[in-house]
Amino acid sequence: MFQNRITKLFRISYPIIQAGMVWTSGWRLASAVSNAGALGLIGAGSMYPDVLKEHIRKCKAATSRPFGVNLPLLYPEPEAHIRTIIGENVPVVFTSAGNPKTWTPVLKDAGITVVHVVSSSKFALKAQEAGCDAVVAEGFEAGGHNGREETTSMVLIPLVAAAVQIPVIAAGGIATGQQMLAAFALGAEGVQAGSRFVASEEASCHPDFKKRVVDVGEGDTELSLKQLAPVRLLKNNFYQQVKATELKGATPQQLTELLGRGRAKRGMFEGDLENGELEIGQAAASIGSIRPAAEIVAELWTGFKSALARLHA
Repeated sequence: MFQNRITKLFRISYPIIQAGMVWTSGWRLASAVSNAGALGLIGAGSMYPDVLKEHIRKCKAATSRPFGVNLPLLYPEPEAHIRTIIGENVPVVFTSAGNPKTWTPVLKDAGITVVHVVSSSKFALKAQEAGCDAVVAEGFEAGGHNGREETTSMVLIPLVAAAVQIPVIAAGGIATGQQMLAAFALGAEGVQAGSRFVASEEASCHPDFKKRVVDVGEGDTELSLKQLAPVRLLKNNFYQQVKATELKGATPQQLTELLGRGRAKRGMFEGDLENGELEIGQAAASIGSIRPAAEIVAELWTGFKSALARLHA
């Protein structure tokens, strides 16, 4: 059986983490991934505390394996989610988009394994100093909210691995076993895949969004809304509106008004593929089908081993 610091830290069989994504990663996806031997994450970013509690309890009922919650700290009232997570004895938490010093000690005191998502070696060091057990080095290729530095995974992963002593999980541009092997060659000990699990049968996003993701090609996404919180969007009518507004020199207030409320839910959960916010990574161009989550985990691991064998040959 394969073992390294990541598999030991999370008590999993494969060093693969399914990213916690808004409107996509509920208890069905997280439990399916965990049952397959990887680590499934519930995405708390699109949930109220009572909804998160429901998903945690259903996930516990659906798997006896470790799972976690992804908690973006930029969303309002993270304290309520923290109370829910601690009260429900969630074993693992991945935090992002905020200062890890604020909540890591609280979570660690509750016996929770804490991982923070970073976009630079500077922030990786801050996460290590805050007491995090590992970091996710997320490159510019990733979907959803992204780092302002716009550093690609190929550059970021080795820089972060050289900067910290805690394990590094690579994210951004990873949807195949070959890409996973490349991340390991750069110093990662695990990978976090988001876009690949969007195109899974268990993902909670709209079926039409999943089908659109499968059809994504090179250049079909772009990092947008940089004056607010940079986010990688799939190009559609809403994206074109954002781009046109930005080219006219829009203020952050104007972009906020254009974004409005519930735009991501409208696109990814409700299936409005033209006027909704569709968050997906560049790796979507490597996805060719909608598959059960367990098959995706197996495909990643088999592809990783096959790619490694070809190199040895």
